[in-house]
Amino acid sequence: MKKRILVVYTGGTIGMVMTDAGYAPDSGFERKMREAQNDWPEVGAALDWSWLAVEPPIDSADMTQRHWLEMRDRIVAALAQEAHDGVVVLHGTDTLAYTASALAFLLRGLPAPVVLTGAMRPAGQPDTDAWGNLFGSMLAYREALSPGVHVYFHGRLLPGARVTKLHSDLDDAFHVLRPESLPLQPLRQQIPFDYRTRVQEVKLAVAPLYPGLRAEVLRALLSGGVQGAVLECYGTGTGPAGDATLMDVLRQAVARGVVIVGISQCPAGRMAPGQYAAGSLLRQAGVLPSGGMTREAALGKLFCLLGAGVSAADMAFWWECNLCGEHGQ
Repeated sequence: MKKRILVVYTGGTIGMVMTDAGYAPDSGFERKMREAQNDWPEVGAALDWSWLAVEPPIDSADMTQRHWLEMRDRIVAALAQEAHDGVVVLHGTDTLAYTASALAFLLRGLPAPVVLTGAMRPAGQPDTDAWGNLFGSMLAYREALSPGVHVYFHGRLLPGARVTKLHSDLDDAFHVLRPESLPLQPLRQQIPFDYRTRVQEVKLAVAPLYPGLRAEVLRALLSGGVQGAVLECYGTGTGPAGDATLMDVLRQAVARGVVIVGISQCPAGRMAPGQYAAGSLLRQAGVLPSGGMTREAALGKLFCLLGAGVSAADMAFWWECNLCGEHGQ
């Protein structure tokens, strides 16, 4: 029996056309896809697919939390209306890893697997990688995919909550560089969200540490109603702990209820905050360590936990839990 796939087109390079201002999103990609499928007979032999387009198409550089929530709602509604074995989301590559991580949390518990893909060059170019990525992601459903969110790119299937974009112009753009592997914990407490949970938009910030960062700059970033922040720390989770004023800024923000989580700035790094005194002091200031979590996963997890109403007091417990593979699989 053929498997049935829902293809969700959000825009991105894969469907762009050249305009006077450069490449821009375009409608009408479904027709191009059906024509291109003639060169991929194995797709039609194994799969049937239906089409769902986000209108107007989105340049992924414009992606927001609102788009993620709308994407989640459209996918859930479409699957409730008609049974599908899986979903393929066509997405721009600039923020594909962010969306994959966000959807990994937003769609937690969804029975059908979801695969995101895109292209480094538009489908209309002779040397495009679009059809290999698109039809390859669909053909991945010939095997039994595990539930959850995945990324298919350049012939590889990657975990959605662990992937990051490493290259800006190579076909092999997406990788998993932080191979931390923790089990999905069996929890006595009910996880506070799944694909049916109402999630609100959240004010988030990302703050990289760097030599010479002034306390007033960090204070300005953490003010204005920010609910959560990702602090990009040095190495294994250190920072300028000798700057008492800057450390006070962190403590004061945490005291106001701002959830601050730390990740490593190193592309393949992980947090081990007890290894150095400078890391221990950040932990004492209230910064929650994230192990080997990526920036994309940390933002997605903060968004979903805070957006689902998890309190700052409960955040430390849920932050350590491996909810959808963000700590490895």
